[in-house]
Amino acid sequence: MIEFEPDRPRWQQIADVLRARISSGEYPPKYLVSEVRLVQEFGVARDTIRKAIRQLREEGLIYTVPNLGSFVSPPGEVSPEGT
Repeated sequence: MIEFEPDRPRWQQIADVLRARISSGEYPPKYLVSEVRLVQEFGVARDTIRKAIRQLREEGLIYTVPNLGSFVSPPGEVSPEGT
C-alpha cells in the first residue's frame, strides 16, 4: 500500500502510480490491469480503482474489453472498440 496524500483524491494518486508503471514498462502492452488485485494492493474500494482506470482509458493508456477486463494499450495504437 502507498501512503496517500490527504489533499488529493485517492483515485488520482492511484492513476499516477499506474501511469508510472505503464511508462516504465512494469505493465507492458496488453497487460491485464486487475481491479481485484489493485483493490487488495491499495486497500481502497473497487469504485476508486475504476475511477483511476477510467482516467487512464480516457488518456488512451488502457483499453477495456467487455467481460474480459482492462489492458495496457500498445504504444501509439488506438483500441479497436474505441474505449
